[in-house]
Amino acid sequence: MFTGLIEEIGRLKQTGRQGEAMLLTIEAKTVMSDVQLGDSIAVNGVCLTVVAYDKTSFTVDVTPQTYRHSNLSAMRSGHPINLERAMLAGGRFGGHIVQGHVDTTGVIAERRQEANAVIYRILPADRETMRYIVPQGSITLDGISLTIATADEESATVSIIPHTLQQTALQYKGPGDTVNIETDVLGKYVDHLLKYGSRSATGSGAGGQRGGMSASFLADHGFM
Repeated sequence: MFTGLIEEIGRLKQTGRQGEAMLLTIEAKTVMSDVQLGDSIAVNGVCLTVVAYDKTSFTVDVTPQTYRHSNLSAMRSGHPINLERAMLAGGRFGGHIVQGHVDTTGVIAERRQEANAVIYRILPADRETMRYIVPQGSITLDGISLTIATADEESATVSIIPHTLQQTALQYKGPGDTVNIETDVLGKYVDHLLKYGSRSATGSGAGGQRGGMSASFLADHGFM
């Protein structure tokens, strides 16, 4: 699990490809201080496992599933990459719950200055993702924990403070560039439970109605 607070900007050193499988070697400093084989590191918001490392870089595998659902497939040598190690159990929780499981990619449709902030408008590739994007809620873009400023049926905006821009690879991105999107895991679980509870399971081995949460259940118990 991660918090969405980027620790450093790494650089892609080398890429190995075999079809939709990749092997990425990333140069870094901060995250190398205590790296071990099998560690989880969020690479542009994608939770990946360290399979090799030396004093200045680490290597991770990218599976076809991750290749198809993230912007890692477009990475080339020299690209800046947001990095965050997995959260320590005793650490401060400064961002929000981030799994490193990308839902979809998005295209930056607009980048504009607003006083001391930079506004990014994002168009998700999968428009169904917009159901989980709530104004003033949380979202992760390329591994960065951000607050949603506005949202409509097809896009969302975030407001970036100078510190966040300076400390992340988002500073190098503008209109036409892609970002990895992970929506709030709590919203996804609630949505799934509502769907799960509204379906019958008469065709299942156990038979009868499938128990679970539903809109009527929430209303009956004072939650709606």
